[in-house]
Amino acid sequence: MSLSTVYLGLGSNIDRQRHLCAGLDALAGILTGMQCSAVFESQAVGIKSGPFYNLVVRGQTELPLLEFDRKLKFIEADNGRYAPDRKGLPLDIDVLMYDDLLGTFNGLVLPRAEILKNAFVLWPLSLLAPELVHPGAGKAMAQLWKEASIDQVLAPVPFEWQGRQLTPI
Repeated sequence: MSLSTVYLGLGSNIDRQRHLCAGLDALAGILTGMQCSAVFESQAVGIKSGPFYNLVVRGQTELPLLEFDRKLKFIEADNGRYAPDRKGLPLDIDVLMYDDLLGTFNGLVLPRAEILKNAFVLWPLSLLAPELVHPGAGKAMAQLWKEASIDQVLAPVPFEWQGRQLTPI
């Protein structure tokens, strides 16, 4: 079975460090060659809530897209995402890109529109994979970030996962 390269956006606004670490631990069990961007704090976009921690993860999977996405929903559920009494967003994991697929797959739109709309996705993605070409825009992520005029404030935050610093230097 061949490997597909995936890029994922992770975010949390409740017990942020714990939920992101739990999400990364779970992803490490289903991805090979996993790499993480720095972690950034950002204000909520589209919802009223406290600030988020966000990062982007790259890895490879043997799972087909829809099966992979279903596993992500289970990881979110394990972290309280769908609990009826939840407050805030404990863990959000979005498929940003799956190889260079372009289109809608059972309701899942790829590449995810948030890549071009949200600094908390595009900036960490451009740092993790500056040469990666966006299949829709036809430009490298570093170029897209350089040209972006997104009115959102991001701040890198000290963050450690499994003894690794995910903080930009």
